[in-house]
Amino acid sequence: MRAVIALLALQMAAVAPVQAQGELALLESYVGDWRGDSALVGANKHEPFRCRLGVNKGNLGKINYTGRCTLVNATLSISGTIAFNEATRRFEAAMSTNAGYTGLAVGQTSSGRISFDLREQQKDRAGGDVRIGARILLVAERITVDFEVEFNNSGEVMTASVPFSR
Repeated sequence: MRAVIALLALQMAAVAPVQAQGELALLESYVGDWRGDSALVGANKHEPFRCRLGVNKGNLGKINYTGRCTLVNATLSISGTIAFNEATRRFEAAMSTNAGYTGLAVGQTSSGRISFDLREQQKDRAGGDVRIGARILLVAERITVDFEVEFNNSGEVMTASVPFSR
């Protein structure tokens, strides 16, 4: 019995790095320069929203991303890291912006698709409550980033969905 358990443990140890290599290869397939156009929608406005996103191979099985989205009167910068955590067997993402938003998310995987939902409650400049969210979707060598900001005091919601292509 001990021999069988030892053999199974050795087989599992041999398979885990191969699976992690597959996960790393999937992440690395997104390395490159991406562009996307959309509109920021809210308060009866549709404001053009143009973005650039650079994805680079990082250290220790991670990919790093930096991006910039330009609106009529503002620029939003984002940066973060996506990795496969071998210990927990899941994808994890971190994001921060020049608007003070930071978030962490576990990737939900299904049929070759990885989705990260980053959510946070913050205060706006006037001290009002704001719910901020971003979803990063990686599927079939395409990237889509959805943004949503809800001003709790007024109920106003602003959204943008940016499909990126190389």
